[in-house]
Amino acid sequence: MAGEVLLDTNVLVYAYDRAEPGKQRRALDTLRRLVSSGRGRLSAQVLAEFFQAATSKIRAPLSSADAYGQVAALIRAWPVLPITSLVVLEAARGVRDHRLGYWDAQVWATARLNQIAVVLSEDFADGHVVDGVRFLNPFSRAFDLASIG
Repeated sequence: MAGEVLLDTNVLVYAYDRAEPGKQRRALDTLRRLVSSGRGRLSAQVLAEFFQAATSKIRAPLSSADAYGQVAALIRAWPVLPITSLVVLEAARGVRDHRLGYWDAQVWATARLNQIAVVLSEDFADGHVVDGVRFLNPFSRAFDLASIG
């Protein structure tokens, strides 16, 4: 079976952002395929960031009640990885050694410490690898989820 994939917040947010219909379709397709394959993973950080962004940063924000319901549904449907003290320490190393912004470093650290080789995000250079973790942009034209090993 192909490896696990960690999603960054932007993939979840675009699934609810009607102002970006192309990205919304791509995000929904990616989410569906990861759920059906059982390969997708979320982190507690991503769920928290999703709640905040979905209720305040998209053009038609979700109500806090709707966003709560979506977070609860995501928790039931996806394995959720915790943010531990080791993740925080590894994220700090990512900032120090790789010059990542802290929150991006925490996503990277969560993947790295959980032995997840691929993170889907539009916030990193597509194809960039940091200490064995590869970042792919699911919104790029070249993206093909089926080709991820």
